[in-house]
Amino acid sequence: MKKRPNIIIVMADQQRADLRKSCGYELDTMPFLDSLGQEGMDFERAYTPNPTCLPARVSMFTGRYSEAHRARTNHNAKDACFTEDLLDVLKKAGYTTALCGKNHSHHALSDFDFCESNGHLGYEGETNTTPEQWAFADYMRKTDHMEMHEPTPFALETQFPYRNVSSALKFIDSMEKDQPFFTWISFAEPHNPFQVPEPYFDMFPPEDLPPVHVTENDLAQKGPRFEWLRGIWEQVLGDDIDARILRSRSNYHGMLRLIDDQVKRLVEGLKERGLEDDTILLYLSDHGDFVGECGMIRKGTDLPDILCHIPMIWWGGGIRKTGKVSDPFVSIVDILPTICDILGVELPFGCQGKSILPLLTGENIHEEEYASAYSESGFSGLYWDDEDDFDVVKEGACPPEMTSFDCLNSFTQCGQVRSFWKGDYHVQVDMMGKGWLYDLKKDPYEKENLWDAPEYREIKADMLTGLSASMLRAVDPLPAPHWRYRVKTHPQGFWFDEGYHSEDPGVRE
Repeated sequence: MKKRPNIIIVMADQQRADLRKSCGYELDTMPFLDSLGQEGMDFERAYTPNPTCLPARVSMFTGRYSEAHRARTNHNAKDACFTEDLLDVLKKAGYTTALCGKNHSHHALSDFDFCESNGHLGYEGETNTTPEQWAFADYMRKTDHMEMHEPTPFALETQFPYRNVSSALKFIDSMEKDQPFFTWISFAEPHNPFQVPEPYFDMFPPEDLPPVHVTENDLAQKGPRFEWLRGIWEQVLGDDIDARILRSRSNYHGMLRLIDDQVKRLVEGLKERGLEDDTILLYLSDHGDFVGECGMIRKGTDLPDILCHIPMIWWGGGIRKTGKVSDPFVSIVDILPTICDILGVELPFGCQGKSILPLLTGENIHEEEYASAYSESGFSGLYWDDEDDFDVVKEGACPPEMTSFDCLNSFTQCGQVRSFWKGDYHVQVDMMGKGWLYDLKKDPYEKENLWDAPEYREIKADMLTGLSASMLRAVDPLPAPHWRYRVKTHPQGFWFDEGYHSEDPGVRE
């Protein structure tokens, strides 16, 4: 690996971790990504710190959990709190930076040296120059974020993932030799609207999809917020709810393959330019999607594994070719400290993640560093419930005709929820003391809450201890004490490196 490798982060929006053949799924949705994982490191236990777009993306840039960086919802970009973030670090190291795709972070588009952006619908920042692109923008606007029941009537080249990769290759071709670059290729898919052109529309027909594991009949143990969310979807999708969810699932699978083909096009473009040995590529998602599980689509409430569990593949110069990596837990918050470690630069103060470079290069490190994952949700306050005067139309989550629905709203995002994963177990606790415990080896889709099961009492105690410790480690170190007290931090963000001893810098004022 050269001293300053090119860095490309490819981020899908709302991609579940398990819908790939290499993950045991019945259908071969992303064959190229599976092969890319075999040529690098494909982490089976990767998690988002918050299953919401903007909080997760701010965490990627800052290496901080959402409670610390304060952008806890999709509407809090201006509240992001940090000292320096990924763009700051890379620009100081001499990198030219680019955004190709969806932003939805705390950054302005002008913060990137090169930017060709888009949103989920038409007329959301993309550059349309041809009649077909303008027509595609009109079409996307009319989807209203819902599922389409006919193939999108435009060529593949109009789809945003294709245009995002084209933008990235254009940016790469503009670079001077030996000038390091950073590219964030941020796909707005497979997030809704669930639309896809041929041949992808018919690749995974609704009637051929595997059955879901959790239905709306299993939601009682999940709690009233899950039941409320399903109830809203029943109103929006109407009597055709089952068929419409199946169509959404089918389109989602097609979108996965479309993305897969564009990742292949990107990697082939890097190889054609002789850049594969000088480039590190990271593929991940900001969070997951129900994709029909629990009788729902998209995302919503609490911290179920299916929404927090994400794909994460590292590939390129200097990255070990191990294929699947099953034991260590890694997180989006680990991306910034890992890149700092690769570049040999100091972690910004306030960064809460840890470097996973030892995993990527095969160094020995205390296994406890990667033994667990932690996630947060909620913007505080009490839970809304059916007895409150809460109306999704007045809220703005649904139009008066109830034809669409924003599943992130005051009802689904209120309160405070925390989750912890270790080994085969997942525990979740809310601010009212209500808890859920799942054995993911026996019950990967979390149908049975073991919180009150006597035979899991010791495991529950151990998981709660781990959750408490994770919450304490995630307490924001900002602001630091202003006089005399010095905060001791590990240069790689580790907590369990018993051999590390800091040099005393003396009294600081």
